[in-house]
Amino acid sequence: MSVNNELETTMAGIIAALFQTIDMALVIYVWILIASAIFSWLYAFNVINSSNQFVNSVGMFLYNVTEPVLRPIRRFMPNLGGIDISPIVLLLIIFFIQSVLRNSVFPALYRAAM
Repeated sequence: MSVNNELETTMAGIIAALFQTIDMALVIYVWILIASAIFSWLYAFNVINSSNQFVNSVGMFLYNVTEPVLRPIRRFMPNLGGIDISPIVLLLIIFFIQSVLRNSVFPALYRAAM
């Protein structure tokens, strides 16, 4: 095996690990987005105690993590009368990115590594 071939295999492995890490981060963000939506429903219907410090800190964390990504989507969404579908749009975008990574990038990297 030549040095160039070993270097290409190593680089393909590193890039594959990078894309797998990105994929895992997207999965974690999907769960955070779902938790944020559920939390907002529970908060809106007074199911959870909003004066509890732990509940407030969880809500602030979820808001601070999801709002910077959801805000630009909300600017382009039409007003639906109090219904916020920006998390659904973001989930579709994330699923599209994951599909591109899993179906295009990963197979190409594994072919290059072989």
